[in-house]
Amino acid sequence: MQQYDVVVLGAGASGLLCAFTAAQRGRRVLVLEKANRVGKKILMSGGGRCNFTNHFVEAENFLSANPHFCKSALSRYTQWDFIALVEQHGIAYEERSHSQLFCLDSAKDIVAMLLGECDRAGVEVRTHCDLNKITAIESGQSRYRLAVAQTGNTDTLECTSLVVATGALSVPTLGGSGVGYDIARQFGIGLTERRAGLVPFMFTDATKSLCERLSGLAAEVTVTCNGQSFTENLLFTHRGISGPAILQISNYWHPGDPLSVDLMPGIDASQWLVQAKQQHGKARLRTLLAQKLPKALVNELQSLWWPGAQELPMAEMGDRLLEQIGAQLNGWILKPSATEGYRTAEVTLGGVDTADISSKTMEVKHQPGLYFIGEVLDVTGHLGGFNFQWAWSSGYTAGLFA
Repeated sequence: MQQYDVVVLGAGASGLLCAFTAAQRGRRVLVLEKANRVGKKILMSGGGRCNFTNHFVEAENFLSANPHFCKSALSRYTQWDFIALVEQHGIAYEERSHSQLFCLDSAKDIVAMLLGECDRAGVEVRTHCDLNKITAIESGQSRYRLAVAQTGNTDTLECTSLVVATGALSVPTLGGSGVGYDIARQFGIGLTERRAGLVPFMFTDATKSLCERLSGLAAEVTVTCNGQSFTENLLFTHRGISGPAILQISNYWHPGDPLSVDLMPGIDASQWLVQAKQQHGKARLRTLLAQKLPKALVNELQSLWWPGAQELPMAEMGDRLLEQIGAQLNGWILKPSATEGYRTAEVTLGGVDTADISSKTMEVKHQPGLYFIGEVLDVTGHLGGFNFQWAWSSGYTAGLFA
């Protein structure tokens, strides 16, 4: 029988930060990871550069059935605390648009930093581990017994505190799974509805072939759905649409909802077109629009919206037609058939119900010594480093009490 004070399930962002925080308090800590290496999602994030936090972190950057739940952890361990750790390790980083912070060199620097802190604090990390069974026990100091299979052998471990940092369903190729939800069910903890978040959209109608023809083309837009708007790039793909604006709005979309895409953010397109007609009467509409939008996109739009007037000079186009085209430019209605799902989703929306978790400690209210942190919980950040900040903050909080 192997005895530990704390066993952390999952060697991702939240699990590793929790582990060395607990170990720095003198706790004997073991981290169990199912995959062949730690921090796989960290390594893949931000195009291999890891968008590890954001300069501006507010509760408004997160979605949850309880929007207040994240506040305590975010204030206990802030973006400035993590930035200080990054600087202490001499990791070069840069600020990009929307105050996002990325490694200058590689996401490997963040994983090396976390492992270095774990090593210094005496954390034991094991990979290739499959969790077969968890049993709640009352045996001296221990509260939980775990049966763990590793390279053909099954070990029995006991611990006082068990921390679930298993991630969620997004990107199964990087180790995403629902094991954390299974543990929650075992101990009678509620789950909220789960779906893919920060994920591209697909189409089955004529929009699909349009997207295929424009695949690889990007344009800055404002996209709106269910009262939420984001102004960033939209990227056409051979399956549909992606890009930062689309990933952001996907968190607010439900099947059947339309998206409104403003192709000329900040410009009243109807007014602009009517004025352009007066100033450039001999020009074709596509020529003028190509000043504001990618030419290939304009060519597709003219086939959609003014097919009979493609060759007319602006002077011969009626104001009503121009106003109609302007309204479509400011509010192109698209109806996705679905998202690409967990396969490409960056996060999972929903999860372990925060009503059953203490926001001050991350401990289950009715199950002493059991903690949930990171993406497995019903807390999801916007794109831009917020999900990593939630991992750091929730991991640190649990590490103080586990």
